[in-house]
Amino acid sequence: MLSYRIPREPSTPRIAVWRRLKELGVAQIVDGLVALPHDAHTQEQLEWVSAKVREADGEAVVWVASPSARRDTDRFVEQMNTARNVEYRVLLDEIEAASGRDSRTIARWRREHRRIDKRDYFNAELGESVRVALLDVVDVPNTVTS
Repeated sequence: MLSYRIPREPSTPRIAVWRRLKELGVAQIVDGLVALPHDAHTQEQLEWVSAKVREADGEAVVWVASPSARRDTDRFVEQMNTARNVEYRVLLDEIEAASGRDSRTIARWRREHRRIDKRDYFNAELGESVRVALLDVVDVPNTVTS
């Protein structure tokens, strides 16, 4: 978990921290308190964000913590999976709706899938559907005629 407070001005460091936290796929517990599942990588990333907050004259502490009740753990996992499923759904809808499957579009879809997958800590339901859809578009010849 990362507990932090960062000054509103200048806004650039605050925006950079917010973007990095979004990229990591944190679960927002309350304002100024976010969480990720604990492993060496996520702890390192939260320590990095913590350092950026302090560089901006803010306050930050990284905590290693566990919910005391199973239902809270389940709610945390559900919150993170819901967020990833929303992202996967947007990508899946785009893949399924596309009439053209040129190599640049497929490469963009793969990059987006990798970005989402990096923050899919609990294997959200739609992740496999996106993987299958990406395999299918590669195997299906481009049906767009010139």
